[in-house]
Amino acid sequence: MTRGAGIGRVSPRFGVFVVALATLGACGGGGSGGASGGPSYVQGSDVPATDADAACFLTQSTFGPTHDDIDLLRFIGYAAWFDDQRAKSVSKERPYVNALDAAGKSLSQNHRMQIWWDNALTGDDQLRQRVAWALSQIFVISDQHSSLSGDVKGLCEYYDILARDAFGNYRKLLEDVTLSPQMGMYLNMLRNEKADPAYNIRPDENYAREILQLFSIGLVQLAVDGTPLLDGLGATIPTYDQSVVEGFAATFTGWTFADAKNWWDWEGSTKPMVNWPDYHETAAKVILNSVVVPAGQTGEQDLALALDTIFAHPNVGPFFSKLLIQRLVTSNPTPAYVGRVASVFDDDGTGERGDLFEVVKAILMDDEARNGHLTMPATFGKVKEPIVRQTQLWRALDAKAKSGKYKVYWPDYYFGQAPLRSPTVFNFYSSTFSPPGDLADNGLAAPELQIATHSLIALGTNEFYDLVFWGNSDNTNDDADTVEIDLKPLKPLAVDPTALVDELGLLLMAGDMSSAMHQVLVDHVAATPITDGGTQRVLEAVYLIVTSPEGAVQK
Repeated sequence: MTRGAGIGRVSPRFGVFVVALATLGACGGGGSGGASGGPSYVQGSDVPATDADAACFLTQSTFGPTHDDIDLLRFIGYAAWFDDQRAKSVSKERPYVNALDAAGKSLSQNHRMQIWWDNALTGDDQLRQRVAWALSQIFVISDQHSSLSGDVKGLCEYYDILARDAFGNYRKLLEDVTLSPQMGMYLNMLRNEKADPAYNIRPDENYAREILQLFSIGLVQLAVDGTPLLDGLGATIPTYDQSVVEGFAATFTGWTFADAKNWWDWEGSTKPMVNWPDYHETAAKVILNSVVVPAGQTGEQDLALALDTIFAHPNVGPFFSKLLIQRLVTSNPTPAYVGRVASVFDDDGTGERGDLFEVVKAILMDDEARNGHLTMPATFGKVKEPIVRQTQLWRALDAKAKSGKYKVYWPDYYFGQAPLRSPTVFNFYSSTFSPPGDLADNGLAAPELQIATHSLIALGTNEFYDLVFWGNSDNTNDDADTVEIDLKPLKPLAVDPTALVDELGLLLMAGDMSSAMHQVLVDHVAATPITDGGTQRVLEAVYLIVTSPEGAVQK
């Protein structure tokens, strides 16, 4: 396969990862990238070998690589890049909607979507924002819930919790999520009352069940590498039973809005929930691993013991680590990969358990993340989330609107997903989803394909057509809010089809493109007239890449 001068010429590295949408090649490439960075940056020794290697890493760790990001990473190296990302200020959503509210604007979920896109596309804290997006698909709440549909500030505050805690400790994240009134409304922990047989009141079990099943330990006991433990008959071993759910449900009673004047007050708040002793169950309760919550404790003491017990469970490391690996790197990590990351979750090297920054770093710097395309080309990689395909396009081609706003309000209509808009607590797709055919036959998961329905594939492809052929800097008929990809740097390359395809391949596919696809694109571009300064050649090359089967998969 021929790569452009900016990437170099490399030997093809092919693997077959058969999905319903694609047969793929490998991530990587050759060539050199220019050193860049301001005077505050020092040249590092652990730099990616090629531009394509840098782009591959940034595809996993950000909302899409740019030339500036590639150059910086190749100058300062991986270790300094992580330190730099950790030091960045958190890009938040709540201050934006607060300012709109103070200015007299009537808030809607459209405003929340707008600031999400702004942070995802332009935030300096790219790693934090990408991890927050992953966390939002694990600790799910949704504006599709009737109690949250109008709670714009509350949903923004919840997403800010995920962003703030993305580099903190899992135990803190678990507590902040648990005490969020928005989570309380979504999974019924808010105003959850102790039992009262006279009125047929029993503690609600919703949050008690989901904190175990979805947020922490899963349904079956796991080895440190994420493989299920088996009993003497070869069957999986449940992590908990109904009695444990009932114990947690009783433990999670008595919590309501911080500003409530009475128990039934529905004055919304974004502050952490507070406990009202009159509604909290003070009898002894049995929870996970037969831990007894003593009688007579306060609601705060009960909650702390409950969360500490969950946090200490050996399943948390492998269960949570695998979910993050799937969201960032690959749908089918090997048990060894899961085990290495879970070991970092258990102890980050300083004795701390649950250090999320070190967990994320371990995920992205693991040998499987960096070289899985070489060592296991048939199974490594993942289908790109459709929203991430859009952010990658816009970041790579420096897309902007003249108004400075990103008015993207209903991406779930054409992509099947939108921030905090999952149809259920189980996310847009299951982490274990495997479509019938080659994947299922080989025991491989492809979670994102669960929303690759016939209608959404058609809608998404049409949306990309509009994003490219309407939303570009050469279109003089658009309005001030149309987000435009910048064609100026690409049009000079239109006279050289190979150079144009290589440039787009680096930015949109991390330097990965099969020789067959490469040749088809070069031939097509060459056959496209260049009477318009190269605009049509560029647009067709961009559109064909972002809608191609290979372009839809991350390796």
